[in-house]
Amino acid sequence: MDVIGMTNLQEAKLAREAEICYVTIAMVTDYDCWHAGHDAVEVTDIIRVLQQNAANACKVVAEAVKAMPASRACKCGASLQHALITDKKLVPAATLQKLKPIVGKYFM
Repeated sequence: MDVIGMTNLQEAKLAREAEICYVTIAMVTDYDCWHAGHDAVEVTDIIRVLQQNAANACKVVAEAVKAMPASRACKCGASLQHALITDKKLVPAATLQKLKPIVGKYFM
């Protein structure tokens, strides 16, 4: 399948940098941009489906949170371990302080 999304790449990259596990939840709102049989879509239809999708997404997230393990076994939490090459001595103290939540375990 193909997914048309404007933010997936940027979100995935930022999540990786913050060592956060990431997944995309994609729900269809309409087909008018590519499906020949769906070229007359009304805004009211899109809003109705969008609201339905929002409710469904809330349910999916709630169930996913319930199913999350107490600790993760994936490598997401250490994705920066070998990615940081800047010498700590070259990073200003103020910058280190700002980045502490993300890179603190590697630079502190």
